[in-house]
Amino acid sequence: MCGVIGVAGLKNAAGLAYLSLYALQHRGQESAGMVAIDSAGTARGHRGMGLVPEVFTQRVLSELPGDIAIGHTRYSTAGSSALLNAQPSLVHYHAGPLALSHNGNLTNAEELRDDLVRRGSIFQSSADSEVLVHLIARSDRQSPEEQILDALERVEGAYTLILAVGRTMYGIVDPRGFRPLVLAELNGGWMLASETCALDIVGARVVREFGPGEWIKIEDGMVVDLPPLPKKEPQRCVFELIYFSRPDSIVFGTSVDLARRELGRQLAREHPVPNADCVFSVPDSANAMALGFAEESGVKLEHGLIRNHYVGRTFINPGQASRTEKVRIKFNPVREVIQDQSIVVIDDSLVRGTTSKALVRMIREAGAREVHMRLASPPITGPCYYGIDTPTHEELIAASLSVEEIRRELAVDTLGYLSLGGMLTAAGKEEGRFCHACFSGKYPTEIPQASAGKPNHRNDVLMVEADLIHSNQ
Repeated sequence: MCGVIGVAGLKNAAGLAYLSLYALQHRGQESAGMVAIDSAGTARGHRGMGLVPEVFTQRVLSELPGDIAIGHTRYSTAGSSALLNAQPSLVHYHAGPLALSHNGNLTNAEELRDDLVRRGSIFQSSADSEVLVHLIARSDRQSPEEQILDALERVEGAYTLILAVGRTMYGIVDPRGFRPLVLAELNGGWMLASETCALDIVGARVVREFGPGEWIKIEDGMVVDLPPLPKKEPQRCVFELIYFSRPDSIVFGTSVDLARRELGRQLAREHPVPNADCVFSVPDSANAMALGFAEESGVKLEHGLIRNHYVGRTFINPGQASRTEKVRIKFNPVREVIQDQSIVVIDDSLVRGTTSKALVRMIREAGAREVHMRLASPPITGPCYYGIDTPTHEELIAASLSVEEIRRELAVDTLGYLSLGGMLTAAGKEEGRFCHACFSGKYPTEIPQASAGKPNHRNDVLMVEADLIHSNQ
């Protein structure tokens, strides 16, 4: 999962993009990058490993002049954790500098990469996003728009893209609409962002959210709608509402906060705990779910776990060892709330089980009499191939264990998962619009055999960690 931002026609575009990237930090903590383009068409870029404020100092921002900027926050799905895989990509192109930020995952990237390499393409990174750059550059069609369309006709999977070609910006969402993108207006200029919270921080006014297959260009201060990509059945990622998006965002036309409250209410209906003394969340993504559970069930809402906000999100931190180490650093139980109580712990999902197992142990040590765990989504039984870091069945606890076996593994008194139907109803009235493949196994695209059950990583060559973004001198 990644965050993307675009700014067009606004002074100090890099400064605005920086603030918006700050608001999208939750979507990727591995690396951050930005490309700014000035009135002469000169593009300058900077990328770095780490958090947004670590990558972009005041000095760095001062060296990124221009009224156009695109930015990116990343955690790896396809491609290893290395600076070469940080985005935006920036290359020399016949129509001017081409910069690209991508949120999603291309399911046929490995096949396309192998074909491009055979035809002479040289790749600098192991990220699937670079495949798009090569496809655009090698297209024999005439205009940049035709070349972009030619490239998109060859890729499959999830892609929300912000591109800058010269001084023209494009925003594109794949025909199934897996990942969100929003258009906004600010002081006569325009912004694109993964979530509305990235627009709120700078005071931009939301104009509309992109539908599946929609793409636009922003040129000379004007927004131009381009012919939509060939229509396919919408497959909005339901996990955006469950976990990834910030609760103050509007995603897929839905308030994330209100959707999570309804998930909690539905969870209370399906899996009540009549004799519980209190309910609390695993903060922060489950906060609204615990509130909904408390409202529906009448069980008292408490703050039983305190989160250290100076520690990143464990689910999107690359590497299992790192996730495990951070659990005790990240959370601390409130003994006065937990001691001798029968408690209900609400979490948004259970992926590997590592965090939950450690949390339950901490809660038991704090003196809980009973621990009842409730999860506001169904068991995750399959990998996601559309931009979430769950690449193998072996990493998913629900892929190999039954609910009862998971209950024993976590050492909880009872365990309840929200049903698939309950989740889809709570997430939105239009049940058919969501992708739920990781829960149901019903994948909306063909999954290449090479990708089945393993990550789409290319680690067969040693990548030197160096920033190869070039300016258009």
